[in-house]
Amino acid sequence: MHVISFLIHLLITLPTALAFSLPFKHTRESSCVNSASNRACWFDGFDISTNYYEKVPDTGVVREYWFNVENTTAAPDGVEMPVQLINGSFPGPTIIADWGDTVVIHVTNSLQNNGTGLHFHGIRQNFTNQMDGVPSITQCPIAPGESYTYRWRAVEYGTGWYHSHFYVQAWDGVFGGIIINGPATANYDIDLGHVFLNDWYHQTADRLVLEAATGGPPTAPNGLINGTNTWGDKGSRFETTFKAGTRYRMRVLNAAADQHFRFMIDNHTLEVIANDFVPIHSFNTTQLSIGMGQRYDVIVTAKEITNGNFWLRAIPQQACSETDATSKVKGIIRYDNSSTADPITSAYEYTDSCADENSSNLIPYLQVNASDTYAYGEREEVEVQVTDNAMLWLMNKTSFDTQWEYPTLMQVTENNQTWLARQRVIHLPEANKWVYFVIHSPFAQDHPMHLHGHDFWVLHSGYGNFDLSMKGQLTLVNAPRRDVVMLPASGYVVIAMKTLNPGAWLMHCHIAWHTSEGFAIQLLERESEIQINDEVLNSTCKGWQIYAVDDDVVQHDSGV
Repeated sequence: MHVISFLIHLLITLPTALAFSLPFKHTRESSCVNSASNRACWFDGFDISTNYYEKVPDTGVVREYWFNVENTTAAPDGVEMPVQLINGSFPGPTIIADWGDTVVIHVTNSLQNNGTGLHFHGIRQNFTNQMDGVPSITQCPIAPGESYTYRWRAVEYGTGWYHSHFYVQAWDGVFGGIIINGPATANYDIDLGHVFLNDWYHQTADRLVLEAATGGPPTAPNGLINGTNTWGDKGSRFETTFKAGTRYRMRVLNAAADQHFRFMIDNHTLEVIANDFVPIHSFNTTQLSIGMGQRYDVIVTAKEITNGNFWLRAIPQQACSETDATSKVKGIIRYDNSSTADPITSAYEYTDSCADENSSNLIPYLQVNASDTYAYGEREEVEVQVTDNAMLWLMNKTSFDTQWEYPTLMQVTENNQTWLARQRVIHLPEANKWVYFVIHSPFAQDHPMHLHGHDFWVLHSGYGNFDLSMKGQLTLVNAPRRDVVMLPASGYVVIAMKTLNPGAWLMHCHIAWHTSEGFAIQLLERESEIQINDEVLNSTCKGWQIYAVDDDVVQHDSGV
């Protein structure tokens, strides 16, 4: 039997240096201009050195979007498939805002027989937990024919994405990018936006998740870059054109269901300037190891040439990816847009591995240190076992299972304190407390662990077991911060967070099948301070309950 354990440590209160404060009003008129030659700047009072946990611009700007989730068909790699898309595009429309803007997204569910809901991955949702978009946690699913409006502040800047958190709908196409413009740790000329990396199957995700539950993870025949690739003589590849000497920003994001990618561009160097939503001191590399849900912002300087074609590669790592597409997931960088020839370049040498990038490279530009003292908490056991021919992830011998029709926030509004074991609630009632998680797994598979509503500090990771005698090995001074970290196979990771943000927050493995199979917990943080619009919550749940009863809806997964 495989066991994963969570050690939870509540730490002493520290000074409020990390506390989120009210927005700082500014005007756009400024001598400080963010430009190709000075990306560290933003405008007066704000630049790359600003503590964005404390001080956020109040732009007064509202960015408004209208999304329609619909059933349709598409052929991302040339093979026609039933899909679920937003506004008919794959990936969906990109949400673009400036640091400090308010973002409003109106979502209409035009699916005939599916609920939906959008989670804004990496957006911290400071004091807007109800906008986190997780059916069974922060809302009921949006019923067919119904609409829901999400509203949140862009308190961070960088690269994120949104995706459905209803069943495995995201991996049928309900996802898209988020760009929050702000300062950067290196200069560049042109922002090329997202480079989405996806695995791709010629079956729908709802069929694949059933296969995973009974027969193990399905094998991906193909993969996509920005929603496109070839299959035999069908389809087309992602292409972009470089101009000699120009510096391009690319926002590389792993949106796969179950593939860990190694990203590279043949004969080019990647200058890495951010991981997830955290600007870092830039470093150069030829390749990046990217787990599901992780993002890296890179700058690529075009060569001093006027023609030539180079492969852009997303290589599934076989150590943790069931795939037949190891050498198939490719795009093309061209220096002459009239060329149609395939590149003849070779990949950089690499070691097949699903390990995270070396933490010594991921140094946040804004230094925020973790605490070095804590109070020991109790041990949480997580087990993996096969029961009734279905694989379930069990925590304390209970698989995470919440109900679409009765989300956590509704239970909070009713002051119902009967929390069931299967809801896996960890209570964090006090403000400005440090919490440590030691997540350990002898199970021989890497897992991308994602926490909603927070950046966390990655203090240590390794193979084997972690115990308190290893406390001196923790990196407390300016440890890497992010919202997805790789839990090593047969190993552990130690992360820390601070209770700055009231809400019901999900922590889960970002492998689609594992989330569906119950590999999750929820943190109920500062429950008495959670801000909830009862009218919106109750209206959405009423609409869902009417639909679910009329259509005899059966919930088949963990609810998240």
